[in-house]
Amino acid sequence: MRQRGTCLSTCPRGHYGSRSPHINTCNRCKEDCAFCFSKNFCTRCRPGHFLFQGKCENSCPKGLTANGVLQECTECPIGCEACVRRNMCVRCQAHLYALHGRCHLTCPTGTEPDVQLMQCIPQVNCEVGEWTEWGPCVRKTGLQAYKKGEETRTRQVPRAPTVYGNVTEIRRRVIKKRHSPIETHF
Repeated sequence: MRQRGTCLSTCPRGHYGSRSPHINTCNRCKEDCAFCFSKNFCTRCRPGHFLFQGKCENSCPKGLTANGVLQECTECPIGCEACVRRNMCVRCQAHLYALHGRCHLTCPTGTEPDVQLMQCIPQVNCEVGEWTEWGPCVRKTGLQAYKKGEETRTRQVPRAPTVYGNVTEIRRRVIKKRHSPIETHF
């Protein structure tokens, strides 16, 4: 190969070789192309451009995402609007839920949809708040209950599954008789 009057065995970076019966020359790749195979076929782009079908583009066509590391347009998984690799989605289409770099119409077993974040999150069996303080002891009614009372406390269930446990707790107490002060009359 010949470049600027010097014979070379291969062309330098940013150049491609063209052969003819009389002379072989090194020609410069297009400005946005770092490496090329021929005048119209780039194999690696300069920073800020992305390789797509042998050409360096400023942005990638719909369904592909600009991979800044490889500097190329990468095909995204089905239902994905933006991805960092072929199998790692970072933004799903509006009606799909994201989970581990993939997009799902419905969330897989063991997960549930978070409609605000549009993600599949681990299924929560129950999320309960803290217990309140014990309430006052209230006397039970009935013949055998004259010395018995109950205290109650509750807690909120901000996120309840289909079946959940108690949100009210009762403990039984024995009521102690109060002695009233003795009145004395003179």
